[in-house]
Amino acid sequence: MNTLDPQSSGGATLADEGTGGTTDAPVRDRKATRTALLGAMFLMATSAIGPGFITQTGQFTVKLGAAFAFAVLVSILIDIALQLNVWRVIGISGRRAQELANEVLPGLGWVLSALIFIGGLAFNVGNVGGSGSGLNILLGVSPAVGAAISSLLAVGIFLSAWAGAAMDRVVVFLGALMIALTAYVMFVSKPPVGEALQNTVAPSTIDATVITTLVGGTIGGYIIYAGAHRLVDSGNTGIEAVQDISRSSLLGILVTGLLRGLLFLAILGVVAAGHDLSQSASVAGDAFTIAAGDVGRRLFGLVFWAAAISSVVGCSYTTVSFLTSSSGTSTRVRNGVTIAFIVVCTAIFLGLGAAPATLLVLAGTLNGVLIPLGIAVMLWVAWFRRDLLHGYVYPKWLLVIGSVAWLVTVWLAYVTVKAKWPELVALFS
Repeated sequence: MNTLDPQSSGGATLADEGTGGTTDAPVRDRKATRTALLGAMFLMATSAIGPGFITQTGQFTVKLGAAFAFAVLVSILIDIALQLNVWRVIGISGRRAQELANEVLPGLGWVLSALIFIGGLAFNVGNVGGSGSGLNILLGVSPAVGAAISSLLAVGIFLSAWAGAAMDRVVVFLGALMIALTAYVMFVSKPPVGEALQNTVAPSTIDATVITTLVGGTIGGYIIYAGAHRLVDSGNTGIEAVQDISRSSLLGILVTGLLRGLLFLAILGVVAAGHDLSQSASVAGDAFTIAAGDVGRRLFGLVFWAAAISSVVGCSYTTVSFLTSSSGTSTRVRNGVTIAFIVVCTAIFLGLGAAPATLLVLAGTLNGVLIPLGIAVMLWVAWFRRDLLHGYVYPKWLLVIGSVAWLVTVWLAYVTVKAKWPELVALFS
């Protein structure tokens, strides 16, 4: 396991810094490993926490009230079962998802990469737009100017000589910021926590569609691979790293679940107080404003911006990781392609105001298909390709729960394609 990749360590060894010795190298190794693992964990979490995440949480809280707690819990359990398998297979093998797919079936990896690229392009235009909206609420600048500023900040990360380390630190900071701000608004709104806890295990309403939507929004498309691919690039791979890999994947999902829970409770407090948000254009934004006044509105703008800009970084990094090789592509080239991807997404938003409708519908449909396809590859490697896992004996219990959760993604794909099919036919006819 190589833990001193310059992308993850953020600097040279102590000997290189002129200390005259290397006795502290193991300490440096451990620190570099912790930084990379923390970065991978938050990269996955913040990639999932985008503008759509916030919008969905607001809409479903208004729709289900306290019963939304059950949907959040079930979606987290499904996400854990899937992420534990995806991270473990990629982490132990030391190969990216598309590379494993090509080993399972030649050419399948390129299909996976094409699906990721289409979805990543469409959704990242939305992330760029979300960053503009966030700065509009926070600072009053126009959404176009806000989007341009945010994109320049994202580009700056990948222009850094230590882009990987910079990205790790930025996503950790933004993730912690969103949690702290949302927790503050949650306390101010005074939600009925007891009712929410009761509905977690005994819901008054169960909506399967909401659960599948949450699963797709949390691990759909590129999101499930974001943290695992970061592990590969930082060198934290192999059988000896399995405990760190499992812990990071679990904590990443829990961070995502924590923020969704805090956001849910913040909005629930406003709804429970008798405020009607059913006709609101921005449920979460109005809830923050009602709970904490103008300060709440500004805080929402900051949270929305942080969610959007971190998703721009995560989406761009992960999408490009499917277009480049982990070993055959230099860091400079990979960062250059990532910057170009951000620039293209920003140009589309500034020119059209959003991704083309055809691209959005197509991306949404392909995203539903992509989830079970990619996870099927991971499970196939775990079940039948022990050679790709360097002889690792895969836990059967983990395979079983992963396979059961995979069936949920198959249902999600069916529901998505069925819902989007009329639109696809209309667009391409």
